Amino acid sequence: MTAPLAVALVGSGSMGLNHARVIATGPRTTLAVVIDPSERAGRATAQRYGARWAPSLDALEGVDAAVVAASTEHHRGLALPIIAAGLPLLIEKPVCPSLAQTREVVDASRVAGTPLQCGLLERFNPAVVTALQMIQEPCYIRAERHSPYAARIKTGVGWDLLVHDVDLVVRAFGGLAPTSLGVEVGQFHPESVPGAEDLVEASLRFAGGGIASVSASRVGQRKVRSMVVQELDRMIEVDLLRRGVTAYRHTTIEGEVGRGGYRQMTEIEVPEILGVEPLVAQLAHFVDLVDGRVQLDAERDSILPAHEVVDAVLSAGADSLSS
Repeated sequence: MTAPLAVALVGSGSMGLNHARVIATGPRTTLAVVIDPSERAGRATAQRYGARWAPSLDALEGVDAAVVAASTEHHRGLALPIIAAGLPLLIEKPVCPSLAQTREVVDASRVAGTPLQCGLLERFNPAVVTALQMIQEPCYIRAERHSPYAARIKTGVGWDLLVHDVDLVVRAFGGLAPTSLGVEVGQFHPESVPGAEDLVEASLRFAGGGIASVSASRVGQRKVRSMVVQELDRMIEVDLLRRGVTAYRHTTIEGEVGRGGYRQMTEIEVPEILGVEPLVAQLAHFVDLVDGRVQLDAERDSILPAHEVVDAVLSAGADSLSS
């Protein structure tokens, strides 16, 4: 049995606390150090899980890998030194709040030959895993990700929320980039940083004619995480919050000869959803990546498509945001 992976957690905010719990309780990992410039937050998290606290990346010596869960605007400045130190890195989504910075981090990992994984957590949602296995030839996909406002998040919803569903849509359409897109972007909340959008509605068309509509908002009054996939003879609904999948098939049965009429019927399939907490599955995937069970280049290459589409969406929507 190999020794558990000694992991440094960088950032102990709301998402960092979840990572700390999963790392500390995982069978293949141990939480070695919590790195956070805030001693109050960092030390409290470290003490809760039997780790040590440190204020800076100088504490990376002796660890096997790192997880970055700090605010998005700090990702580049944290990721590059970690990669330069030769450490495998799991970094929360988005990798960086711009495509140029994201490419810089991905390229640095490629040159260094170090494992890099982006925390696109919905990939490990068991309902999503089941739905993607069911999808055959999608014609139309509608994804919604709406949340109440959170002032602590300075990044707009494009990078904060939309990137998840763009990633899923691109995967459902076979990894292809969209051939065209239409975008509407709005900023409404007085506490939002100038230029940080509160709502994005985007339509994406793929080669072969498939269409996707993705909606992200942080001015909603309840949390919504849903995806509907329409094929010619089936519709698949995915509730990403409750982790449920329902498939529908509509059938019309002609009436008997001489009696006229017809009957309509909908067949409903509710597959059993099996799987662990997405964050647990994501960490297990990361350990497999470090151990060589997951192909490094394929994992690294899977990061950019969603980031490229979000960048194109926000560039296309820049005029509507400024008007």
